[in-house]
Amino acid sequence: MEPAAYEQITYGVDEGIATITLNRPDQLNAFTRRMMDELLDVFDRVDSDDEVLAVIMTGAGRGFCAGADLSSGVETFDARVRGADSLTSEVPEGSPPRDGGGLVALRIFDCLKPVIAAINGPAVGVGITMTLPMDIRMASETAKIGFVFSRRGIVPEACSSWFLPRLVGISRAAEWVYTGRV
Repeated sequence: MEPAAYEQITYGVDEGIATITLNRPDQLNAFTRRMMDELLDVFDRVDSDDEVLAVIMTGAGRGFCAGADLSSGVETFDARVRGADSLTSEVPEGSPPRDGGGLVALRIFDCLKPVIAAINGPAVGVGITMTLPMDIRMASETAKIGFVFSRRGIVPEACSSWFLPRLVGISRAAEWVYTGRV
């Protein structure tokens, strides 16, 4: 299979293990629309490659994923600017457009291969919620994890309100989300 050209992730397969690396180290691998598109594509590749037995996802540099790239300011959360109309084909007819992190989380959840998160540094917002549907999450001792949505004035995204309570229980999930503590 010919390798796809990715700009914000890297992908390789060695001895049956696919490694996906979020690759924007100068921005702590902050999540963008392009990264979303590339992750959706690479998980399709993983599922169609019979040589791949398992997947490891990590981040380049000192961070896993610092969450959404907020460099565009308030426009980061403006569906018209993000081009949300193009997302409607990804959700059932009559449903509202799903956030980009939610598309990635659901694609990972549907992956036919086991997916392991190797959280090598900061993972906040979508940076941690995208790991919730993975089969295993391992974090380095220096990792900083936070569900910081309340600190940004936004609701938890990427299907985290469904996945998180199932992983850690409703009380702990509520504490983590309500406090926004890292």
